[in-house]
Amino acid sequence: MSVVCFFSSSSSIVNSHIDNSWLNELKGNIDETNSTVEIVDKFNNYQIYPRIISIVSKDYFKFFKVNLRRTCPFWSDDSKCAMRYCQVESCQLDDLPIGLKGSRHSLVDEDMSIKYMEGPQQQECEEAMQDELGYINTTISAAAMEDFALWQAHDDIQDMYCTLPDDDGEAEYVDLSLNPERYTGYKGPSANRVWNTIYMENCFRPKNLFEGYIISAKLTGMCLEKRTFYRAISGLHTSINIHLSAQYLLSDKGSTFLNPCGTGFWGPNAEEFERKFGPKYTRGEGTQWLRNLYFLYLVELRALQKAAPLLKQVEYYTGNDKEDEATRLAVHNFLGIIKKFPQQFNEHTMFLGGQQAQKLKEEFRLHFRNVSTIMDCVGCDKCRLWGKLQVQGLGTALKILFSNKARTNGYNELSTTVNKHTLQLERSEIVALFNAFGRLSTSIYEIEKFRKLLR
Repeated sequence: MSVVCFFSSSSSIVNSHIDNSWLNELKGNIDETNSTVEIVDKFNNYQIYPRIISIVSKDYFKFFKVNLRRTCPFWSDDSKCAMRYCQVESCQLDDLPIGLKGSRHSLVDEDMSIKYMEGPQQQECEEAMQDELGYINTTISAAAMEDFALWQAHDDIQDMYCTLPDDDGEAEYVDLSLNPERYTGYKGPSANRVWNTIYMENCFRPKNLFEGYIISAKLTGMCLEKRTFYRAISGLHTSINIHLSAQYLLSDKGSTFLNPCGTGFWGPNAEEFERKFGPKYTRGEGTQWLRNLYFLYLVELRALQKAAPLLKQVEYYTGNDKEDEATRLAVHNFLGIIKKFPQQFNEHTMFLGGQQAQKLKEEFRLHFRNVSTIMDCVGCDKCRLWGKLQVQGLGTALKILFSNKARTNGYNELSTTVNKHTLQLERSEIVALFNAFGRLSTSIYEIEKFRKLLR
């Protein structure tokens, strides 16, 4: 698989004379699941895609707080993209919904586990916390309390599959609808190095394999957990490449006196899609990479299904009562639809076998956490934005599926009993999770469009 996530070619013409027979091989079983490409296509394109696109367009989900100024910790950042299409338009304070401006409903400084509860349960939890804090404050020194806070922070990090959500002094809100994921012109050694580092240094791999991607035939020699990690990364890479082929810069009129920013026109480029996945360019591996997209789709779908009870309790507050109510109704409807999908990814088959399995689980978490850090090395701001968001979304899904705090009820869903031992999600994680799944849903929808275009 080409390790250039944001690779471009000099051609920007859609060629309808490409041989698409290889795409007919994308059918049948999806590895590590009991579902098929046909089942997912029908379910996604008719039921999920319209709903998730509507959800992520709402104010609660389209504003994402991110720090795009962090320096790359692994190498000198020597290849910043200079094209205007790489730039990100950040939000001014007046652009934000009232709920994100630091009012009493600010989602930055308050306890998120309290924010995302309602009614009697919230009151009970508040009273329990007050009782616990009151008791501790009368018997333990302030210094010891500070130590406890550090210990708790350490425990919380053990559940994080990504670097902590971007909420430091340099983080700012970005309106995702004004900064769509599409081709920007970012390419070359910088883009190559990012994906090479992810595949070569952070994916589990068979011994004596020195290529970036793993030939599908060699995956069978790896354990399920390591195959899952690789398929998830490959599926994410595939999804990004589909977005860039579907939203390719087909023409650029450049800047003029009246329009200094220039005018670009984006659309599907069948030649670029062929270069990303056609057998001639991928040594026959392209359809397997597309299958990995379907696999990742089922992983994140399962996480949403498992977290449904928790997600139903979220207020989705922005300060616009009408909008917030519409968002809640849309999310509840969406969660009801995905609950009906029977062929979910089964996370319970992973990390079985005692101490050795737990060691592998920690390696799994640390490897993915390192991948999230590598996103700070992407030299294109817009590519970095969407890379960080989608990696954080996948990290949130893995946290839901594999955290030791992810206790389930009788319906194999997260328990909604809230205490310090149960899993909670911050706003940034929820926003990233829905948007990341929206990107996967869009990719599968775009595959069908490419089928028709090439036909």
